Amino acid sequence: MSLSREQIQGCLFGLALGDALGAPYEGGMLERLLWKMIGSTKEGYAKWTDDTQMTLDLLESILEIGHLDEQHLANKFAHSYRWRRGYGAGTAKILKRIKAGESFQTAAKAVYPNGSYGNGAAMRSSVLALIYKDKQALIEATTKTAHITHAHPLAVEGALLISLSTHFLLKQLSPPAILVELIAYIKQPSLIQRLDVINDWLTTGYLATPKEIIGLLGHGMTAESSCPTALYVAFSHLHQPFEQMLSLIIQCGGDVDTIAAMAGTLWGTANGYKQLPKTIIEDYQRLLSVAEGVEKFVR
Repeated sequence: MSLSREQIQGCLFGLALGDALGAPYEGGMLERLLWKMIGSTKEGYAKWTDDTQMTLDLLESILEIGHLDEQHLANKFAHSYRWRRGYGAGTAKILKRIKAGESFQTAAKAVYPNGSYGNGAAMRSSVLALIYKDKQALIEATTKTAHITHAHPLAVEGALLISLSTHFLLKQLSPPAILVELIAYIKQPSLIQRLDVINDWLTTGYLATPKEIIGLLGHGMTAESSCPTALYVAFSHLHQPFEQMLSLIIQCGGDVDTIAAMAGTLWGTANGYKQLPKTIIEDYQRLLSVAEGVEKFVR
């Protein structure tokens, strides 16, 4: 499976655009007011959040040393942390402990004894499918990178939903075929139940309403209440404009930026960079540079 520049850029920019364009609609009135104050550059470009920051950290770490090293990546995560990026409270605590010199293994357990089950590992996992073409290697890399901050089985399997879906989209599998593949790797009952709902909607051609999506899939910050939602919204809109997909995510509310980042990366992978909105977001050249580095790395 050889990757095209369109696919690589589509995967990365789809994530960043979903993140940056979804961030102004994140949370309640206070959160939105705060983002209105800090969510754009002096030039007026939309800023992205921790979703894109940690994705860039992940790719840049691998490109810098030529392979995945969890401690190197953990240190990179920690030194990139800025509260203005909207990091979750638990992740922020973990990263501060790592920056102070604690190993990521003990830092994560100190904050979450059973591991965090948030969507922080899933939001950055799609790009691993660009690096690891072998499915088993991708599963191992997704699991390793998830454990740095989100070691709970729900968080790990949520990350696998996104990375494996990206892998299968790169192979040009249809959404129903991807769901069949995914079910072989998912063990958590709550995720399996949601995949069944998605399969029913897709196979019948039913377009769920925001209320139905929230009620049956979720719109929260946990992996189980956001990753399936991102899958459904992306899969049901692969042949619709990116903006239409984003509009549905905004209508659903909740963890808008992360759901939009995950759905956006899947949409961008399937449709390519040229089909994405021509919206300039911050650090556009950095995103292009990282995409170029990935392209060279996987040749």
